[in-house]
Amino acid sequence: MAPAVSSPTPHVAVVAFPFGSHAPALLAFARALAAAAAPAGATLSFLSTAGSIAQLRGAASAELPGNLRFVEVPDGAGLPAAKGPVPVPVPRQMELFMAAAEAGGLKAGLEAARAMAGGARVSCVVGDAFVWPAAEAAAAAGSPWVPVWMGAPCALLAHLRTDALREDVGDQAASRADELLASHPGLGSYCVGDLPDGVVSGDFNHVISRLVHRMGQLLPRAAAAAVALNTFPGLDPPDFTAVLAETLPNCLPLGLGLDHLLLPKDITDAAAPAAGDPHGCLAWLDAHPARSVVYVGFGRVASPRSDELRELAAGLESSGAPFLWSLREDSWPLLPEGFLARAAAAGAGLVVPWAPQVAVLRHASVGAFVTHAGWGSVLEALSSGVPMACRPFFGDHRMIARSVASVWGVGVAFEGAAMTRAGVAAAVGELLRGEEGARMRARAQELQAAAAAAFAPGGACRRNFDEFVEIVCRV
Repeated sequence: MAPAVSSPTPHVAVVAFPFGSHAPALLAFARALAAAAAPAGATLSFLSTAGSIAQLRGAASAELPGNLRFVEVPDGAGLPAAKGPVPVPVPRQMELFMAAAEAGGLKAGLEAARAMAGGARVSCVVGDAFVWPAAEAAAAAGSPWVPVWMGAPCALLAHLRTDALREDVGDQAASRADELLASHPGLGSYCVGDLPDGVVSGDFNHVISRLVHRMGQLLPRAAAAAVALNTFPGLDPPDFTAVLAETLPNCLPLGLGLDHLLLPKDITDAAAPAAGDPHGCLAWLDAHPARSVVYVGFGRVASPRSDELRELAAGLESSGAPFLWSLREDSWPLLPEGFLARAAAAGAGLVVPWAPQVAVLRHASVGAFVTHAGWGSVLEALSSGVPMACRPFFGDHRMIARSVASVWGVGVAFEGAAMTRAGVAAAVGELLRGEEGARMRARAQELQAAAAAAFAPGGACRRNFDEFVEIVCRV
């Protein structure tokens, strides 16, 4: 009798875009995927550059699951354009990384993943949609490609329609900034001026502009096995969802950024102590009444100008509301003279270099959130039922701020984008104590309930995630 031939087990390569918040967010999702795919005997390889992996190892809130390993891919630093005594700017690093990826770096990464997995071929490539060369690398390996869009779905649709939008708007983006995109299905709630940088305005030759433009052209015809979306059903209006589904028929809303809802409870419980609260934010919040505190945080990258920081600080004081402000320490000297001392002495405010944002937003005393309108932060606020005041900075922030204020009705956007002390005080006062703020809070709580239902056992995101696991684990 011939010996039994064992069935191959799934080997999923997860390809990161190693800049900004992309890689940490995708790693959190990969941890959830590794846990869910373990019963199928799946192994996962997380592909990123050496520098990115070093940062991820240092910031990891818990050890990786046993079936998830890091694999290095070239960062392009060996290319002639990267050499020299002057540090390479981040946009140039992105160009070098993408050039290396196109030139075979990702194919080499998949081969390295295969070797590290004892020769098990990569059976599926899951990748940040920014890294579109992964589609070609997957095809060369005979594996399906499953892109992951970590940003806002409204921005994705804008990138998918970039060519049509450019043909429509031409060189009139500035003069038509306030014009609604009524002739573009799914985008009718947004204005020309809301579109992400590089779609109809800005530097079309910037690396990010070229990257997402190419991605938008490729995705509809790439025959991806699925497209994972970082959202949950019930968030966007039905007409928008229908248009996106028609453009990309194989979309799966998974709520990737809400990994605290997606991960198994034993993993989130293990990660919580390591994440910690070194600056006592939660204890400070415990001392305040329900929905009385405004939380301020602008993420890892966005930062107001020095004059705007002072206006924000003055507006927080003028509002009379207790505030918790997550602000990098190198910005503290830019605050008004005596601001920190007054806040500490009166117990009116707490300024910290870092805050456990998910736990803060879910705390009962937090009633408003001043944010840059980054998609991850907005999702965390929505899943916590907290209304927002948005100060968009770049990229897709303007579209997301429009969604917050006009599409969902769960907050406001500062007039003219920049914050003034009067504008901050008015926005905080309205969100915490005003009648319109109460309506926004009620709407935010409706969306919070929708998110909770989507992640409950049998909920839409759970079902979509199960389908996603099945797709990527096929051999």
